[in-house]
Amino acid sequence: MKSVWLVVIAIVLLALIGGSIWLFTWDIPAPQQSVEQELSDDIIND
Repeated sequence: MKSVWLVVIAIVLLALIGGSIWLFTWDIPAPQQSVEQELSDDIIND
């Protein structure tokens, strides 16, 4: 039973480390179009 927990913990650690490396090295593409939103006066004046 102890070896099962070691395998589960090893898989979780590998997933966390692999996911962290992937997020740190991922080159996120820039937006292709600009985003503009018009705010009404009711939102600004509250």
